[in-house]
Amino acid sequence: MANQIMFIILAAVILGAAVLSVTTKRIMRAATFLLFVLFGIAGMYFLLDYTFLGAAQISIYAGGITMIYIFAIQLVSKHTLQGLYERMRGSKVIAGSLAALVGAVMVAFILFKNKFVSMAIPNEEVSMEQVGNTLMGSEKYQYVLPFEFISIFLLACIIGGIVISRKDK
Repeated sequence: MANQIMFIILAAVILGAAVLSVTTKRIMRAATFLLFVLFGIAGMYFLLDYTFLGAAQISIYAGGITMIYIFAIQLVSKHTLQGLYERMRGSKVIAGSLAALVGAVMVAFILFKNKFVSMAIPNEEVSMEQVGNTLMGSEKYQYVLPFEFISIFLLACIIGGIVISRKDK
């Protein structure tokens, strides 16, 4: 019962912070809300007794959010950081809400059509060894190759951020 209550609290924090992160106009607030989302996800890992993944979530993504803060301060003008921004028009809000609703309906349709919802509920508990083997294995349905692609992509993003933040003479 306590696990369900903690799950509901963490889910509410994650969903609320995610919505606030994408709807706020201030970049520092968006990064802070993103930090709350990532801490909530780490809490989910701890709730599932995946302490290694929870600790990795906190250590890796807390560093990532720190980098977002640094680049936000370097790349964004002083007026934007102080909160001077333009208002959103009603037509943009309606179009964005409609696009989000269509996307959510499509995702729900695909999930129920392919029976992903029933497959997502395991009948047995998954061990940490099995999670580690799946994350770092190179066979079919294992994820070491996507992790390598993501690391190369993040390295390219860091290099791109450094190049953009350089001041030309």
